[in-house]
Amino acid sequence: MNTTLALVILIAYFGMLIAVSFYTARGADTSTFFTANRQSPWWLVAFGMIGTSLSGVTFISVPGAVGKIGFSYFQVVLGYIIGYFVIGSVLMPLYYRLNLISIYGYLEKRFGFWSYKTGAGFFLLSRSVGSAVRLYVAAGVLQIALFTPLGIPFEVSVLITIGLIWIYTFKGGVKTIIVTDTLQTVFLVTAVVLTIILISKELNLSFGGLVSTVKNSPMSQIFFWDGNDPKNFYKQFISGAFIAIVMTGLDQDLMQKNLTCKNIGEAQKNMFWFTVTLVFVNFLFLSLGVLLYAYAQREGIEIPARTDDLYPMLALNHLGLVVGITFLLGITAATYASADSALTALTTSFCIDFMNVEKRPETERSRIKHIVHIGFSLLFYVVIIVFRQLNSKEVITAVFDIAGYTYGPLLGLYAFGIFSKRPVMDRFVPWICVASPVLTYIVNENSAAWFGGYQFGFERLLLNGLFTFLGLLAVSKPVTKVEPVAI
Repeated sequence: MNTTLALVILIAYFGMLIAVSFYTARGADTSTFFTANRQSPWWLVAFGMIGTSLSGVTFISVPGAVGKIGFSYFQVVLGYIIGYFVIGSVLMPLYYRLNLISIYGYLEKRFGFWSYKTGAGFFLLSRSVGSAVRLYVAAGVLQIALFTPLGIPFEVSVLITIGLIWIYTFKGGVKTIIVTDTLQTVFLVTAVVLTIILISKELNLSFGGLVSTVKNSPMSQIFFWDGNDPKNFYKQFISGAFIAIVMTGLDQDLMQKNLTCKNIGEAQKNMFWFTVTLVFVNFLFLSLGVLLYAYAQREGIEIPARTDDLYPMLALNHLGLVVGITFLLGITAATYASADSALTALTTSFCIDFMNVEKRPETERSRIKHIVHIGFSLLFYVVIIVFRQLNSKEVITAVFDIAGYTYGPLLGLYAFGIFSKRPVMDRFVPWICVASPVLTYIVNENSAAWFGGYQFGFERLLLNGLFTFLGLLAVSKPVTKVEPVAI
């Protein structure tokens, strides 16, 4: 792709986002930044959440992974449906009933001060590192496609990128994000659909031929029933349900958007249609993977050792200008819809959960919010540059694993809070939430020796949550019933 054209496209793209931010941020205050004044249309939230849920890593990884694991990932996606049902029917009514800005405020009301700070702290840790690393992975693709030919070093290109995200989110916050994420979802879905259409034309496939090619491919197998296979349906399905619960329902990033709807009824409609759309979009990504491999095989193109490189390589070097442009817009949209949303959620959580800004006057709230927003932007930059220096794919994988471990304590905390009425000794909760991931790691590393060759996958999350639940049970007290005093 012509570098100048790519640069013009990106400038126009970010110009559009900044223009939207100026429009949506008119008259905005900190309440707008944190909650969008609870006036967001549910359908806008539902569609925009697709872009937030699908990061740049997903955009390039899911199609490439089809060659190795087929459509087995769709088993996880089917599990999401159960998880989103639990979110819509259990968690969201709870958050609306308590009128929360940060969802971790529930932990203070249920358990106490230390539980509250621990839950919020685990979110800040997992989201700040995880989102920065996701941004790093996708920024590497943009660096190769655009910035290196322009002579712009990686450190400068990332600084510019994060600066642009800060510019269009610093004022309007979540109100701006809901609109910009909707636009970015349009670009993301358009990129996938257009790529599928244009590859089908290259392969001379009608719509029926396209369906048959995907259906008859050995890579399109969805269900795997072997109990020893890591792709086993029950493992993937159950894990998918709990991944959805913790990484959406217990995550301030995704829930902050849901809490901007006018009422619980509209928020639940949003969750229903978000679920339907997300399942369909994930199936499109998987189908695209089959077509990418079919095209590469027909053209005699060698499959890259890292399957993540397959879609970028074909889109930018083999499939023509239109696919190249749509791919560039798609990965940019997927990357920055996830990053800008995370930056806003991290700012909100820190301001509400640790700075108690809701108890301060508006001028002070605004000043603190700006400082925190800048702080997390700089943190993103530092994490990305550190990973650039380490330059190790294994380290990146390890960080995603660690981020997965940090959601287990949140799962245990909320499960115990909702399904048990027992009070806990709050001061012990931080120790339990630190010990649970450590115990999970020890069991995971020794599972093959201890359990006859069994190896944990996504279900590590369940084990982690179980350890937290049992720890809370150990430091809890029976519910005491207060008898009325006779007069």
